[in-house]
Amino acid sequence: MAANIEKIIKHSSNPEMIESAFAFAKKAYKGKYRLSGEEYITHATRVALMLDEMKLDPITISLGILHDILDDIPEAIRKIELKEIEKKFGKEISALVGKISTLSKVRYSLSIGIRDKKSFGKENTENVRRMFLALSGDLRVILVELFSRLDGLDHLYPLSNEKQKLFALETLQIFVPIANRLGLSEIRRTLEDKAFFQLMPKRFNWLKENIKEEYEQREKYLKRFIPRLKRILKKERINFLDINYRAKSYWSTYRKLVSHDMDLDKIHDLLALRIIAPNIESCYRTLGIVHKHFGPISEEIDDYIAKPKMNGYRSLHTTVFLPAGKITEIQIRTDEMDREAEFGVCAHWSYKEKIDLKKEGDNFGWLNPVRSQGDMEIIQKKQTSNGVKDVSDFWKSFKIDFFPNKIFSFTPKGDVIVLPKNSTVVDFAYAVHSDIGNHCESAKIEGKIVPLNRTLENGDVVEITVNKKKLPSKDWLRFVKTSLAKSNIKRLTDQGDSGFRLPFSRFIKRKLTEISEASKKWREEKIKLSKDNIGHISIAGQRRMLIHIAKCCNPQRGDKVGAYLAPNRATVLHKLSCSNFKKISEKFPERIVDASWK
Repeated sequence: MAANIEKIIKHSSNPEMIESAFAFAKKAYKGKYRLSGEEYITHATRVALMLDEMKLDPITISLGILHDILDDIPEAIRKIELKEIEKKFGKEISALVGKISTLSKVRYSLSIGIRDKKSFGKENTENVRRMFLALSGDLRVILVELFSRLDGLDHLYPLSNEKQKLFALETLQIFVPIANRLGLSEIRRTLEDKAFFQLMPKRFNWLKENIKEEYEQREKYLKRFIPRLKRILKKERINFLDINYRAKSYWSTYRKLVSHDMDLDKIHDLLALRIIAPNIESCYRTLGIVHKHFGPISEEIDDYIAKPKMNGYRSLHTTVFLPAGKITEIQIRTDEMDREAEFGVCAHWSYKEKIDLKKEGDNFGWLNPVRSQGDMEIIQKKQTSNGVKDVSDFWKSFKIDFFPNKIFSFTPKGDVIVLPKNSTVVDFAYAVHSDIGNHCESAKIEGKIVPLNRTLENGDVVEITVNKKKLPSKDWLRFVKTSLAKSNIKRLTDQGDSGFRLPFSRFIKRKLTEISEASKKWREEKIKLSKDNIGHISIAGQRRMLIHIAKCCNPQRGDKVGAYLAPNRATVLHKLSCSNFKKISEKFPERIVDASWK
């Protein structure tokens, strides 16, 4: 490990920063171990080494060194650590460390699914991915997290089978699609195959053994066939720039095998030929000549030039019979399309900055962020008059607010609820189900009671308490954001209606028999509130709740107060300075709620 640290420091353009980051990390990680039993600093060093091999800037490498510092520590200590990081390394690194520490929230949904043996719905899984992007806010954060995941996949053996399975599933369902969406193709393929091995080791080894010979045979065949194809194109006077081939990952191959009855002979793109043409017209002419000389499989011809994929990918795909009965996929595209497929946004940027991707492809191919489906908004792109000289300058310019107008939160069962920004827990309740919103009585976030007007944040786990006797309040209209919540509240409170109208027939029947008893109970509570002088106390944003005054400190109007929610649901009011209240707060923090005189 020491040799790797020295190597990273030596390579850096700012060795003082890297050396300082390692010194800080060693102290912060001391005595801390990952689930695998390994020291945090060992893992962080390997992540930093991968970043160093990509020739990234000192800030990104420092993030790799420090990225686990806030894991598994209380919120109060997290804030102290962040202040120390900001003091030592500046606001940028502190903000990046803070962002990467929040990404663990995306694990909640999948861990619930594993525990309850619940399948992952397509929509819910996609929302978890979107939450990951929303929480990250910076491509450097995503990159470090992907490298951390790559290293983690190699050190799962000390974990239980269940935890290994969760880690592999997270990788395939969340991290692989994100790497693919950003065009990080090499990272994607490596993540896929490592997760595949962890999740299904027997099937992985079977595929590797059975496909090795097939790969080698097809590679030899294509190497012999390419010169013949070049002669055909030249004879037909078809201009082309290059002809090459690429291999399919084990995971992609396995997924395709499953859909083809595990028959390797039906997989035609283990190795795919790629023809690079000078222009679009040449692409279509090349396709015609290929079909002229080699019979196509008609149902496997795809025109992604006329109709590009959602991520902007453009190419012609066809599957043909080559000599000796070999069935092979051929991709035909222009040089520009090839750059876009290989380097994504980087390809467009390279034109502007005059970077030759053919000469410097090894330095840029790994980042390849492709165009997204409209949700991703790049809000800052740095430009320099002299051109960007290394990959890190390009990468760190991508500070992204992927979903600036969305909030992603969880139900206790792990389902993701997507709401407009600044939505409240009442909006959340209605989004889960209108009946839950209509009878929402109280809410908890991360196990703590919160006011109903509490604004949600990304990753909040929200639990709604329902009371069938409770109906919406007109006051809710002051803070709810969604049209669903507003329409239900207006309907049930009869806003703007001069007459009185009860919404449910069963409600009418019940109230006819209960109204006398309810009125009597209300009068008794009102007298008690007046007697105890507590009618103007707000508990967690709610008024007119039944409250007991603690005899130990006997709080009076104007005192700074807090409340304890007793197991029998009674609320006990204490002075904040009360020694008994302080002891209760330490022992039962989840039962403490805000209180104030109104």
